[in-house]
Amino acid sequence: MSPSVEVGIVIPTHNAEHILPDCLGSILDSALRPKVLVIDSSSRDRTRTIARRMGAEVIRIDKRSFNHGGTREYARRQLNCEIVVMITQDARLKEPEGLEKLVGAFEDASVVAAYGRQLPRPDARPIGAHARLFNYPAHSGLKSMDDAGRLGIKTPFISNSFAAYRQKSLDAIGGFPGNVIVGEDIYAAASMLLEGGRIAYVGDAEVYHSHEYGCLQEFRRYFDIGVFYRRCQWIYDAFGQAEHEGGRFFDSEMKYLLASAPHLIFPALFRTVLKYGGYRLGKAESILPVGLKRTLSMHPDFWRSAVNGPFAGINT
Repeated sequence: MSPSVEVGIVIPTHNAEHILPDCLGSILDSALRPKVLVIDSSSRDRTRTIARRMGAEVIRIDKRSFNHGGTREYARRQLNCEIVVMITQDARLKEPEGLEKLVGAFEDASVVAAYGRQLPRPDARPIGAHARLFNYPAHSGLKSMDDAGRLGIKTPFISNSFAAYRQKSLDAIGGFPGNVIVGEDIYAAASMLLEGGRIAYVGDAEVYHSHEYGCLQEFRRYFDIGVFYRRCQWIYDAFGQAEHEGGRFFDSEMKYLLASAPHLIFPALFRTVLKYGGYRLGKAESILPVGLKRTLSMHPDFWRSAVNGPFAGINT
Protein backbone atom coordinates (compact mmCIF):
# COMPACT_ATOMS: atom_id res chain seq x y z
CA MET A 1 0.00 0.00 0.00
CA SER A 2 1.29 3.47 -0.81
CA PRO A 3 2.88 5.18 2.24
CA SER A 4 0.79 8.25 1.38
CA VAL A 5 -2.45 6.43 2.16
CA GLU A 6 -3.73 7.53 5.56
CA VAL A 7 -4.70 4.71 7.91
CA GLY A 8 -6.67 5.11 11.13
CA ILE A 9 -7.24 2.55 13.87
CA VAL A 10 -10.31 2.32 16.12
CA ILE A 11 -10.07 0.31 19.36
CA PRO A 12 -13.20 0.14 21.55
CA THR A 13 -12.15 -0.46 25.17
CA HIS A 14 -13.57 -1.19 28.59
CA ASN A 15 -11.41 -1.94 31.65
CA ALA A 16 -8.52 -3.00 29.42
CA GLU A 17 -5.46 -1.86 31.38
CA HIS A 18 -3.97 -5.37 31.51
CA ILE A 19 -4.38 -6.20 27.82
CA LEU A 20 -4.36 -2.88 25.98
CA PRO A 21 -0.54 -2.46 26.06
CA ASP A 22 -0.11 -5.68 24.05
CA CYS A 23 -2.78 -4.69 21.54
CA LEU A 24 -1.70 -1.08 21.17
CA GLY A 25 2.01 -1.79 21.31
CA SER A 26 1.83 -4.24 18.40
CA ILE A 27 -0.01 -1.62 16.31
CA LEU A 28 2.36 1.24 17.12
CA ASP A 29 5.29 -0.91 15.99
CA SER A 30 3.84 -0.93 12.46
CA ALA A 31 5.69 0.98 9.75
CA LEU A 32 2.34 2.51 8.74
CA ARG A 33 2.39 4.72 11.84
CA PRO A 34 -1.41 4.93 11.92
CA LYS A 35 -3.44 7.38 13.95
CA VAL A 36 -5.05 5.41 16.77
CA LEU A 37 -8.37 6.32 18.37
CA VAL A 38 -9.37 4.54 21.58
CA ILE A 39 -13.08 4.91 22.27
CA ASP A 40 -13.53 3.93 25.89
CA SER A 41 -16.77 2.88 27.57
CA SER A 42 -16.18 4.57 30.94
CA SER A 43 -13.43 2.23 32.17
CA ARG A 44 -12.93 2.21 35.91
CA ASP A 45 -9.24 1.31 35.64
CA ARG A 46 -6.25 3.01 33.97
CA THR A 47 -7.24 2.21 30.38
CA ARG A 48 -7.53 5.82 29.22
CA THR A 49 -4.32 6.88 30.97
CA ILE A 50 -2.36 4.04 29.39
CA ALA A 51 -3.79 4.73 25.93
CA ARG A 52 -2.84 8.41 26.09
CA ARG A 53 0.66 7.66 27.38
CA MET A 54 1.20 5.26 24.48
CA GLY A 55 0.18 7.92 21.95
CA ALA A 56 -3.47 7.18 21.20
CA GLU A 57 -6.24 9.73 21.06
CA VAL A 58 -8.96 8.88 23.57
CA ILE A 59 -12.70 9.55 23.61
CA ARG A 60 -14.77 8.45 26.58
CA ILE A 61 -18.43 7.45 26.24
CA ASP A 62 -20.97 6.35 28.80
CA LYS A 63 -20.84 2.55 29.15
CA ARG A 64 -24.60 2.25 28.76
CA SER A 65 -24.49 4.07 25.43
CA PHE A 66 -22.06 1.59 23.83
CA ASN A 67 -23.46 0.04 20.66
CA HIS A 68 -21.44 -2.29 18.45
CA GLY A 69 -22.31 -0.46 15.26
CA GLY A 70 -23.13 3.05 16.44
CA THR A 71 -19.98 3.42 18.53
CA ARG A 72 -17.74 2.30 15.67
CA GLU A 73 -19.59 4.56 13.24
CA TYR A 74 -19.10 7.54 15.52
CA ALA A 75 -15.42 6.68 16.01
CA ARG A 76 -14.54 6.16 12.37
CA ARG A 77 -16.07 9.53 11.46
CA GLN A 78 -13.58 11.19 13.82
CA LEU A 79 -10.70 9.93 11.69
CA ASN A 80 -9.72 11.74 8.51
CA CYS A 81 -8.25 8.73 6.72
CA GLU A 82 -8.78 6.63 3.61
CA ILE A 83 -8.65 3.26 5.37
CA VAL A 84 -10.00 2.60 8.86
CA VAL A 85 -9.03 -0.53 10.78
CA MET A 86 -11.25 -1.93 13.52
CA ILE A 87 -9.53 -4.03 16.17
CA THR A 88 -10.68 -5.20 19.60
CA GLN A 89 -8.76 -4.64 22.81
CA ASP A 90 -8.00 -8.34 23.25
CA ALA A 91 -6.38 -8.86 19.84
CA ARG A 92 -2.62 -8.69 19.33
CA LEU A 93 -0.79 -8.62 16.03
CA LYS A 94 1.42 -11.66 15.55
CA GLU A 95 3.92 -9.35 13.85
CA PRO A 96 3.85 -5.60 13.11
CA GLU A 97 3.84 -6.32 9.37
CA GLY A 98 0.40 -7.87 9.76
CA LEU A 99 -1.22 -4.45 9.66
CA GLU A 100 0.58 -3.57 6.42
CA LYS A 101 -0.48 -6.87 4.87
CA LEU A 102 -4.11 -6.25 5.80
CA VAL A 103 -4.13 -2.71 4.42
CA GLY A 104 -2.26 -3.90 1.32
CA ALA A 105 -5.44 -5.66 0.18
CA PHE A 106 -6.82 -2.25 -0.83
CA GLU A 107 -4.32 -1.94 -3.66
CA ASP A 108 -7.09 -3.77 -5.53
CA ALA A 109 -9.55 -0.97 -6.23
CA SER A 110 -12.51 -3.36 -6.08
CA VAL A 111 -11.80 -4.29 -2.44
CA VAL A 112 -14.04 -2.43 -0.01
CA ALA A 113 -13.17 -4.35 3.16
CA ALA A 114 -10.55 -6.81 4.34
CA TYR A 115 -10.10 -8.99 7.40
CA GLY A 116 -7.19 -10.96 8.75
CA ARG A 117 -6.58 -14.35 10.25
CA GLN A 118 -7.29 -14.91 13.93
CA LEU A 119 -5.06 -17.43 15.64
CA PRO A 120 -5.88 -19.14 18.95
CA ARG A 121 -3.99 -17.72 21.85
CA PRO A 122 -1.17 -20.00 23.06
CA ASP A 123 -3.23 -20.88 26.14
CA ALA A 124 -6.48 -21.46 24.23
CA ARG A 125 -8.46 -24.57 25.10
CA PRO A 126 -9.44 -27.00 22.32
CA ILE A 127 -13.04 -25.77 21.89
CA GLY A 128 -11.97 -22.15 21.58
CA ALA A 129 -8.99 -23.04 19.39
CA HIS A 130 -11.15 -24.99 16.94
CA ALA A 131 -13.49 -22.03 16.43
CA ARG A 132 -10.57 -19.92 15.21
CA LEU A 133 -9.07 -22.65 13.04
CA PHE A 134 -12.45 -23.33 11.40
CA ASN A 135 -13.32 -19.73 10.62
CA TYR A 136 -9.84 -18.44 9.74
CA PRO A 137 -7.87 -20.74 7.43
CA ALA A 138 -4.32 -20.06 6.25
CA HIS A 139 -5.19 -19.36 2.61
CA SER A 140 -6.29 -15.92 1.43
CA GLY A 141 -9.15 -15.13 -0.93
CA LEU A 142 -11.60 -12.60 -2.37
CA LYS A 143 -15.37 -12.75 -2.01
CA SER A 144 -18.09 -11.10 -4.09
CA MET A 145 -21.77 -11.65 -4.82
CA ASP A 146 -20.67 -14.16 -7.44
CA ASP A 147 -19.66 -16.44 -4.55
CA ALA A 148 -23.00 -16.32 -2.72
CA GLY A 149 -24.26 -19.52 -4.33
CA ARG A 150 -21.14 -21.38 -3.21
CA LEU A 151 -20.38 -19.78 0.17
CA GLY A 152 -23.87 -18.80 1.30
CA ILE A 153 -23.91 -16.91 4.61
CA LYS A 154 -20.09 -17.12 4.75
CA THR A 155 -19.94 -14.64 1.86
CA PRO A 156 -20.41 -11.53 4.05
CA PHE A 157 -18.51 -13.08 6.97
CA ILE A 158 -15.93 -10.70 8.42
CA SER A 159 -14.73 -9.87 11.93
CA ASN A 160 -14.20 -6.48 13.53
CA SER A 161 -11.64 -8.02 15.86
CA PHE A 162 -9.25 -7.34 12.97
CA ALA A 163 -10.81 -5.79 9.88
CA ALA A 164 -10.21 -2.80 7.62
CA TYR A 165 -12.63 -0.76 5.53
CA ARG A 166 -12.39 1.76 2.74
CA GLN A 167 -13.99 4.83 4.26
CA LYS A 168 -15.72 6.00 1.08
CA SER A 169 -17.27 2.54 0.69
CA LEU A 170 -18.68 2.75 4.20
CA ASP A 171 -19.96 6.24 3.41
CA ALA A 172 -21.73 4.89 0.33
CA ILE A 173 -23.84 2.47 2.43
CA GLY A 174 -24.47 4.94 5.25
CA GLY A 175 -21.78 3.52 7.52
CA PHE A 176 -22.14 0.99 10.31
CA PRO A 177 -25.71 0.53 11.55
CA GLY A 178 -26.53 2.05 14.92
CA ASN A 179 -29.43 -0.25 15.73
CA VAL A 180 -27.93 -3.76 15.78
CA ILE A 181 -27.10 -5.75 18.90
CA VAL A 182 -24.13 -7.51 17.25
CA GLY A 183 -23.10 -8.18 13.66
CA GLU A 184 -22.37 -4.61 12.55
CA ASP A 185 -19.41 -5.98 10.59
CA ILE A 186 -21.51 -8.54 8.70
CA TYR A 187 -24.23 -5.94 8.11
CA ALA A 188 -21.69 -3.55 6.54
CA ALA A 189 -19.99 -6.31 4.55
CA ALA A 190 -23.28 -7.62 3.17
CA SER A 191 -24.36 -4.11 2.20
CA MET A 192 -21.09 -3.43 0.37
CA LEU A 193 -21.21 -6.79 -1.41
CA LEU A 194 -24.70 -5.98 -2.67
CA GLU A 195 -23.29 -2.71 -4.02
CA GLY A 196 -20.75 -4.64 -6.09
CA GLY A 197 -17.71 -4.49 -3.81
CA ARG A 198 -15.36 -7.32 -2.91
CA ILE A 199 -14.12 -8.45 0.50
CA ALA A 200 -10.57 -9.71 0.96
CA TYR A 201 -9.53 -12.34 3.47
CA VAL A 202 -5.82 -11.90 4.14
CA GLY A 203 -4.55 -15.16 5.61
CA ASP A 204 -1.03 -13.92 6.32
CA ALA A 205 -2.23 -10.86 8.29
CA GLU A 206 -2.51 -12.53 11.66
CA VAL A 207 -3.60 -11.63 15.18
CA TYR A 208 -3.83 -13.70 18.32
CA HIS A 209 -7.46 -13.58 19.41
CA SER A 210 -9.67 -16.25 20.93
CA HIS A 211 -12.31 -16.55 23.65
CA GLU A 212 -13.06 -19.02 26.40
CA TYR A 213 -16.80 -18.52 26.81
CA GLY A 214 -18.66 -20.26 29.60
CA CYS A 215 -21.86 -22.15 28.84
CA LEU A 216 -24.13 -19.30 29.88
CA GLN A 217 -22.05 -16.82 27.87
CA GLU A 218 -22.40 -19.04 24.80
CA PHE A 219 -26.17 -19.14 25.25
CA ARG A 220 -26.40 -15.37 25.58
CA ARG A 221 -24.04 -14.75 22.69
CA TYR A 222 -26.13 -16.91 20.37
CA PHE A 223 -29.34 -15.32 21.63
CA ASP A 224 -27.94 -11.99 20.41
CA ILE A 225 -26.92 -13.54 17.09
CA GLY A 226 -30.47 -14.80 16.66
CA VAL A 227 -31.80 -11.30 17.39
CA PHE A 228 -29.47 -9.86 14.78
CA TYR A 229 -30.56 -12.22 12.02
CA ARG A 230 -34.26 -11.89 12.85
CA ARG A 231 -33.97 -8.14 12.48
CA CYS A 232 -31.79 -8.37 9.37
CA GLN A 233 -33.78 -10.92 7.38
CA TRP A 234 -32.54 -9.28 4.18
CA ILE A 235 -29.12 -10.86 4.78
CA TYR A 236 -30.70 -14.32 4.78
CA ASP A 237 -32.67 -13.41 1.66
CA ALA A 238 -29.48 -12.39 -0.14
CA PHE A 239 -27.07 -15.06 1.11
CA GLY A 240 -28.95 -17.94 2.73
CA GLN A 241 -29.62 -19.28 6.22
CA ALA A 242 -26.99 -19.70 8.94
CA GLU A 243 -28.12 -23.16 10.08
CA HIS A 244 -26.25 -24.94 7.27
CA GLU A 245 -23.01 -23.27 8.27
CA GLY A 246 -23.71 -24.27 11.87
CA GLY A 247 -23.94 -27.88 10.75
CA ARG A 248 -20.57 -27.66 9.03
CA PHE A 249 -19.04 -26.16 12.15
CA PHE A 250 -20.48 -28.93 14.35
CA ASP A 251 -19.13 -31.69 12.10
CA SER A 252 -15.70 -30.07 12.04
CA GLU A 253 -15.67 -29.56 15.82
CA MET A 254 -16.54 -33.20 16.52
CA LYS A 255 -13.75 -34.44 14.25
CA TYR A 256 -11.27 -32.00 15.79
CA LEU A 257 -12.13 -32.98 19.36
CA LEU A 258 -12.18 -36.69 18.54
CA ALA A 259 -8.59 -36.38 17.35
CA SER A 260 -7.24 -33.94 19.94
CA ALA A 261 -9.48 -33.87 23.05
CA PRO A 262 -12.11 -36.65 23.07
CA HIS A 263 -12.96 -35.93 26.71
CA LEU A 264 -14.50 -32.65 25.56
CA ILE A 265 -16.95 -34.16 23.07
CA PHE A 266 -19.89 -34.34 25.51
CA PRO A 267 -19.29 -30.82 26.89
CA ALA A 268 -19.16 -29.60 23.29
CA LEU A 269 -22.45 -31.36 22.52
CA PHE A 270 -24.03 -29.64 25.52
CA ARG A 271 -22.70 -26.28 24.32
CA THR A 272 -24.13 -26.93 20.87
CA VAL A 273 -27.60 -27.49 22.35
CA LEU A 274 -27.26 -24.28 24.37
CA LYS A 275 -26.07 -22.27 21.37
CA TYR A 276 -28.86 -23.52 19.14
CA GLY A 277 -31.44 -22.92 21.85
CA GLY A 278 -30.15 -19.39 22.38
CA TYR A 279 -30.18 -18.73 18.66
CA ARG A 280 -33.74 -19.95 18.22
CA LEU A 281 -34.92 -17.86 21.19
CA GLY A 282 -33.20 -14.84 19.67
CA LYS A 283 -35.00 -15.47 16.39
CA ALA A 284 -38.27 -15.39 18.37
CA GLU A 285 -37.39 -12.23 20.33
CA SER A 286 -40.34 -10.26 18.96
CA ILE A 287 -42.71 -12.19 21.24
CA LEU A 288 -40.53 -11.88 24.36
CA PRO A 289 -40.86 -9.08 26.93
CA VAL A 290 -37.98 -6.60 27.07
CA GLY A 291 -37.11 -7.56 30.64
CA LEU A 292 -36.61 -11.18 29.64
CA LYS A 293 -34.57 -10.18 26.60
CA ARG A 294 -32.25 -8.16 28.82
CA THR A 295 -31.79 -11.22 31.03
CA LEU A 296 -31.07 -13.52 28.09
CA SER A 297 -28.75 -11.12 26.24
CA MET A 298 -24.99 -10.73 26.48
CA HIS A 299 -25.57 -7.01 25.84
CA PRO A 300 -28.42 -5.99 28.16
CA ASP A 301 -27.67 -2.27 27.70
CA PHE A 302 -28.70 -2.60 24.05
CA TRP A 303 -32.31 -2.87 25.18
CA ARG A 304 -32.05 0.54 26.88
CA SER A 305 -30.73 2.32 23.78
CA ALA A 306 -34.17 3.39 22.56
CA VAL A 307 -34.49 5.43 25.75
CA ASN A 308 -30.97 6.82 26.16
CA GLY A 309 -29.93 7.32 22.56
CA PRO A 310 -26.65 6.04 21.10
CA PHE A 311 -24.04 8.47 22.43
CA ALA A 312 -24.95 9.95 25.77
CA GLY A 313 -22.05 11.49 27.66
CA ILE A 314 -19.25 11.61 25.07
CA ASN A 315 -16.12 13.45 26.14
CA THR A 316 -12.39 13.38 25.52
